[in-house]
Order: sequence, then C-alpha cells, then structure tokens
Amino acid sequence: MRVGIVSLGCAKNLINSEQMMHLLKDAGFEVTGETEGVDVVVLNTCGFIESAKIEAIETILELGEAKRQSLFDKLIVTGCLVQRYKNEIFTELPEIDGAVGVGSFTDIVSAVKSATEGEEKPALFGDINAPVDETPRMITTSPVSTYLKIAEGCDNRCAFCAIPDIRGKFRSRAMENIVQEARDIAAQGIKELIVVAQDSTRYGVDLYGERRLSELLEALCKIDELQWIRLHYLYPSEIDDKLIDTIAKNGKILKYMDIPIQHISDGVLKKMHRRGSGDQTRALIKRLRTKIPGVVIRTSVITGLPGEGEAEFEELCEFLVEAKIERAGVFPYSPEEGTAAECMERTDADTAAHRAELVVGIQSRIMDDFNQSRIDSATSVLIEGHNGTNYYGRSYAESPEVDGLIFVRGEGIEINDFVDVRIIDIENGDPVGELLK
Repeated sequence: MRVGIVSLGCAKNLINSEQMMHLLKDAGFEVTGETEGVDVVVLNTCGFIESAKIEAIETILELGEAKRQSLFDKLIVTGCLVQRYKNEIFTELPEIDGAVGVGSFTDIVSAVKSATEGEEKPALFGDINAPVDETPRMITTSPVSTYLKIAEGCDNRCAFCAIPDIRGKFRSRAMENIVQEARDIAAQGIKELIVVAQDSTRYGVDLYGERRLSELLEALCKIDELQWIRLHYLYPSEIDDKLIDTIAKNGKILKYMDIPIQHISDGVLKKMHRRGSGDQTRALIKRLRTKIPGVVIRTSVITGLPGEGEAEFEELCEFLVEAKIERAGVFPYSPEEGTAAECMERTDADTAAHRAELVVGIQSRIMDDFNQSRIDSATSVLIEGHNGTNYYGRSYAESPEVDGLIFVRGEGIEINDFVDVRIIDIENGDPVGELLK
C-alpha cells in the first residue's frame, strides 16, 4: 500500500510528519510525497492562526476533489487543525476519512489501517500533555541540514496565541535523547542542526528545575561531524548571560538568533501577557551586539495587537529603525477563538494590515543596508544547489526557507559542501559572491 504525505506549517510540525513517515515505512507501507496514484494521503496540518487554518482547509478541499476523481482512495488529516476542531472536523469537512490529533501521531499506522479496512472513520486524540514520544524520523529537508526539536508545547500563555491549547504544556525531551538523535543525524551526513521548540530558552525547566539550553548546546558542540548549530525561537526575557557566553565562545553555534519579540510597547506587552519590558528588550539587543560581534538577529512582529494605538505603533517603528534587526517576519493581528485577546478591544483588520505593510517597508530598508554592509566581506557558504547560472547556498546569516540565499560564481563547486566566499555585489536583493582563492 502506498501512502502520500503532505506537511503544512512549521518545522516542528514537519518533524512529526517525518516521524509518521518512519512509522509507516517501518510497518511495511511505501511512503511518498506524491498525492496521485497512492492509496492513502496523510495531510499534517497547521491551525494556530487564521492564514494557517485557511491554507489547511483549502488543501483539504483540493485533496477531497482529487479523491472524488479517484486519484487516491482515503484522506487522513492530522496535526493542529484537527486537534483544535476535533468536535467539528468530520461534519465540517466530510472529505476526511480519518483524523489524528497531535497527541496521537504515533498511532498513524492504526489510523491508516482503520481507514482502509473498517467502516467507521478513525478519530484518534491522545493526551496532548503526555511526555514527548521518542520516535525516529525520516529526514526530508536536505542531505546536509535539518531541524532538531528539543521540546514540545508551551507554558507562556501569550494572550494572542492558541498553541498551549493545541500542543499542550511545555515538555522538554531528556538531554541524552536529544544528543543521541543529534549523533544519529550527524552520522547520516547532516552538517547543520537547527534547534527548535516553541520556547527553546525554557528547555530543561520542567525536567531539571532550571534552564539547561547552554548545557545542551555544549554537548551538541562535541559532536565532531556537526559544523553548524542554529538557534530558533528564543524567548527574549529568558536569554541570560550564560546562554550569551555559550553562543559567543563556541564556533559551531552560529551567530544567528531567532528572538520573537512581537512588540516593544510596555502597554501592549502587558496586555499580551508577555514577560519583560520594552527597555529590557532594548538592553538585550545592545548586550547581544556587544558580546557577540556580527550577530544576526531575526524576530517576529505583530501589528494591530490589542492596546496598539498610533503612539504604540510609532514606538515599534522607532525601535526597529534604532535596533536594525536584520531579519523580521511581520504579521497583522487576527483574533483567535479561545484566546484571551479575542475579546479585547483592538484596531480594525485594515489598519493592522496597513501597519504591517509599513513595518515591512522599514525592514526592507534595514535588510538592504545589511546586505550592502556585507560587500567585500568573506563568509563561509553551505552550497545547496545550482540554478543553471550560479551556485546558491546560505551563510550563517541565512536560515532555511525564511532568509533568502547567497549566489556564488565559480566552477567545480561541490553541492552540499562548504566554500569560502567574498561578497562582491547585491543582485535583486540577494548577495552575490565569488570563491576566495
């Protein structure tokens, strides 16, 4: 039996998809990324914000139409969307032949068998607060770069976010299990690990009674085959000097930090139940620039949050101009049902979207200035492919999927290898380099 896997959403969700692929293959199924000519399609969904829900629903409807055309037989939907709407999923989307929540992805083999052999639609929804299951995975990202999930769930309870209700409480994986997985991954030729969790800085608090991200990173740095370790989703108020020093002194840990701040106004932060203040975030950025020379910071910003008036928005814009954060994802606020912010007074959707456009303009200029500042500098680039004209890849300053590429001129370059490059130009917003002799 052939099973096609489609994965939507974040890297953390992708890891669950890869684990389901391993379980299916281990059970004797043929696993593919195709959705035509298969027996079953498994769609792993995101569903924590409106745009993600729309994408998931549209994909379900498209696959439902493909099923009606007999391109495959059964559709099983897993992940955040079905977890969030488990009571309505079958009535609202009758195209679905089975549903598997985020607490039951390890039951995917049972779900596929039930959907294909039984008369009733399987609906599997296990404990979303159970310890993280240590299931192996089939890596699908790249021969040299992949994600390493160190924890599941979230305890932050930000007023705008539904993740704790979908993914459960924060649960760290045991350090020895993470390090062993990293060793296994490195043995497959992976050179870059991207450390992810909903709040990576909280790692270890639930298991060890204290933050242990620094210790985990030290252990990962001892794996000889690994060359790059990249950090995502660091909660700003939890970044302490110990972590900063660990990043600064270890050459394998890239000087790149994804720190979602969401806003800078104290009033907005308080309404959103975010720990820390705007001044603490400003001080953190200055400390990082001082202690980690050349650090590239990525963040996420939400415009139109409850409590954001013109003055608060202006404060956000002034902060971004002053801090010169190199990378930013910008999102207009949309209220999510079941969250504390849903009932709060807020700006209208058009205003939130317009403010997001203004912030994107600010960030575009900051990114252009950053790229210009890199001309004539040297950097190591992990080559990922060739587009017919140039090779392309990423340096420490570019995370996969979100930060663009560096194009490299030259001949005889090996794909999936590191090369030293001098940045010589910017074309269409992307740095262009040549091999250092």
